[in-house]
Amino acid sequence: MTTHEREPDLNPRTILAQLKKNGVTHVVYLPDTESSGLYQAMLADGTVEVIPITREGEALGIAAGLYAGGKTPVCVIQNTGLFESGDSIRGLGLECNLPIVMLIGYRGWTRRGPTPDSAGRHTEPMLQAWGLSYYLVETDADTERISLAFRDAPAARKPVVVLIGGEYAA
Repeated sequence: MTTHEREPDLNPRTILAQLKKNGVTHVVYLPDTESSGLYQAMLADGTVEVIPITREGEALGIAAGLYAGGKTPVCVIQNTGLFESGDSIRGLGLECNLPIVMLIGYRGWTRRGPTPDSAGRHTEPMLQAWGLSYYLVETDADTERISLAFRDAPAARKPVVVLIGGEYAA
């Protein structure tokens, strides 16, 4: 692929603008290298409170408490952490009808060609097994799908996932 054919980058400030547009008050987040640009943008902006966690399995529990307290949280984790979060997705997300949007880094997924990383190969089948709706965001042009997830989560009365399949711009 030549430089002029390269896919547009995903700007973390564009993602943050979508979160703010949808009234997000808190971001429950496990910092990682792939989403560090989003983390830095949130800290610099200061309009949403970032709640760092130590394990992805904590994300929905903390988000549930914030939601019960009248806040609008979003969870930001990687797909490998999504696998770890299975019991909280089942118990809180599905059994307790928790309408939370989750931004999941789609690590290991490749748009073209084979996807050798099992994390990339198993993400969508796992979401389908849980019956969770999801949207794919690869570029700034796709970020309006985040608003669709915020629309869908309360109607579905369960989590809705936004798979972040693009690389954040520096």
